[in-house]
Amino acid sequence: MTLIDPRTSIIERRFSEIKNIIVVTSGKGGVGKSMISSTLALILSRSGKRVGLLDLDFTSPSTHVILGVNNLYPEEKNGIVPPLVHNIRYISIVYYAKDKATPFRGIDATNALIELLAITRWGPLDYLLLDLPPGIGDVTLDIIRLLGRARFLIITTPSLLAYETVKKLIGLLQNLHVPIIGVIENMHLETKESIKDKIEKEGVNFLGVVPYDEELDYSLGDVSRLLSTAFSHKLQIISEEALREK
Repeated sequence: MTLIDPRTSIIERRFSEIKNIIVVTSGKGGVGKSMISSTLALILSRSGKRVGLLDLDFTSPSTHVILGVNNLYPEEKNGIVPPLVHNIRYISIVYYAKDKATPFRGIDATNALIELLAITRWGPLDYLLLDLPPGIGDVTLDIIRLLGRARFLIITTPSLLAYETVKKLIGLLQNLHVPIIGVIENMHLETKESIKDKIEKEGVNFLGVVPYDEELDYSLGDVSRLLSTAFSHKLQIISEEALREK
């Protein structure tokens, strides 16, 4: 007999007041997924939306570096209440692991994810963005299973290697009938041909191209500078169309 984890019903209640659950993911690392999820959270918050950001990259979290989060912890009150960071409700594994690696695998990764989803009290939100680890691993598969309302936003670069991994990710999501918002091509160079046609042949919306912006490295931890970059301005244009509330 298969036992049902009672925490899964708690997860449903925890997420019941969230209008839009957006999963930001990629086929491989190094494509700017965390930078995009953090910047999108800031853009949506600045537009007056109630926003949450959940960094689920257990092994290599980086949104706290992008947002400049230091010495901040959730409030424990019948679970945990995400603290406000730049007017964003924010949760990351770094609250607990600090700068140490968290080598979860298999059932340990699943248990850590379920526990985090079950104990976090998000409250009412217009958008919750989930920054997933790259690839098709335990966290991705568990999110698909546990959060049936989630829609996936896929990040890639013009690299054909990145596209090959994205193609596999798209195929998995389509086979599982998971809603895909579309694909953003990040770090585009004028000398590089866009992969727009290849993405559209997979039957997925191509949301736009975000140019490579060398200013991003200098904006880490400084959200005002980040929001003034060409990267941020282009992402705002894309998000206004792609992330309309359901």
